[in-house]
Amino acid sequence: MDTIEPASEARPDKEPRTDRGRRTLRKLLDAAAAEFGEKGFHEASISGITRRAGTALGSFYTYFDSKDEIFRALVSDMSGMVRTHSAREVLPEMTPIEIEAAALKGFLKFARDHKEIYRIIDEAEFVDPASYRAHYETTAKRIVERLEKGAASGDFRPGLNEAHAWAIMGMNVFLGMRYAILAEDREIEEVVAVASDLLRNGIAKGE
Repeated sequence: MDTIEPASEARPDKEPRTDRGRRTLRKLLDAAAAEFGEKGFHEASISGITRRAGTALGSFYTYFDSKDEIFRALVSDMSGMVRTHSAREVLPEMTPIEIEAAALKGFLKFARDHKEIYRIIDEAEFVDPASYRAHYETTAKRIVERLEKGAASGDFRPGLNEAHAWAIMGMNVFLGMRYAILAEDREIEEVVAVASDLLRNGIAKGE
């Protein structure tokens, strides 16, 4: 995974205070993603995570108290990485519709590189419902903010709200499932173009 600042939910006394500590935490989160993504929450183990990370078992307990705690931190971390990768595709001069396309492109690229995200987020619904809900609610909130900004600039029609944001998010999630997880048989740009056309023109036959 990318060397992104880990968004852990460790207690304040367990937050890393040095670059070395942050690198170790990053290794543990990346290893947890691989372990949970491959085995699922219940079959995954702390020893499996530390073995993948190449760290001592004691290093794990420096940052986390349990498997549940690192799983919760991982969901938050992956949610943050989705946000970061989507934002990287956005340029200042883009129109609101282009921004939606860029965000989807960033998400699809991330999902292709980190297919484990779907299993991890899906399991969070049962392992840690609060993290599962927070992942989707914060994503929808960012979309609402973009829709409102687009409406204010006159690029989007007025009245777009949370329901529209969840609809867009749902489209993006299932496009990711189809074209990043189940198969990669279409170029990302093609998939993004279809989604953009749907947002721009809808599916109703024109007058």
